[in-house]
Amino acid sequence: MTADQPHVAILDDEPEIRRMLSDALQEAGFRTTCYGRATEFEAALRRTAPDVCLVDLGLPDRDGLALVHRLALESGAAIIIISGRAQVQDRVTGLELGADDYIIKPFDPAEVVARIRARLRKGRSGAANTANSASFAGWKAHFERYMLVDDSGRETSFSHAEGEVLRLFLESPNRLITRAQMQESLGGAAGDSFDRAMDVRISRLRTKLGEDPKNPRLIKTIYGAGYIFLGDVRWS
Repeated sequence: MTADQPHVAILDDEPEIRRMLSDALQEAGFRTTCYGRATEFEAALRRTAPDVCLVDLGLPDRDGLALVHRLALESGAAIIIISGRAQVQDRVTGLELGADDYIIKPFDPAEVVARIRARLRKGRSGAANTANSASFAGWKAHFERYMLVDDSGRETSFSHAEGEVLRLFLESPNRLITRAQMQESLGGAAGDSFDRAMDVRISRLRTKLGEDPKNPRLIKTIYGAGYIFLGDVRWS
């Protein structure tokens, strides 16, 4: 294993699942680290920065959804939930809290490998440029550290999932972006779960940008069509 291989952190309290996932991912060319408890997983994240976090919701020492939400706010990793909770509302909640994907147990390890590859591939191809920051309407977005900075220097963090949406808008300013285009660019299954997840992420971005929810000036909803980001954008 070499340092340039994508690193996947696996958090699950079942040793058999950790072993199965780790073996499949290593065979596919990934580096892996495994954790059985949230406390040791969070301690490790202070020292390392994985590319992907696989997180089980049924943890013995922490609420899994709360952990996913914190990871979405503080980590630059893609977050994939692996859970036995199969209800639609559980999947919607996980995506709304910032997860990038949701896999239901029992699963085929090959499917997990394919989902991770798809997520990393979209992460590489989704950006139209390699710039790490963009200035617009009195704000500067720093994508390498997931931070918005206003003219006064005040900083507001955004999640990995919110950053994907923001970058999509900033790379196509003053152009209609349809729901279908968002789904194609950002991944995930089309349908109500995806639409609700996008609505939540856009709502949070508007709040962080100080937008009036009834009359936003930057991210405009075109009902029945999609969204338009209004403003001049300068990448650096």
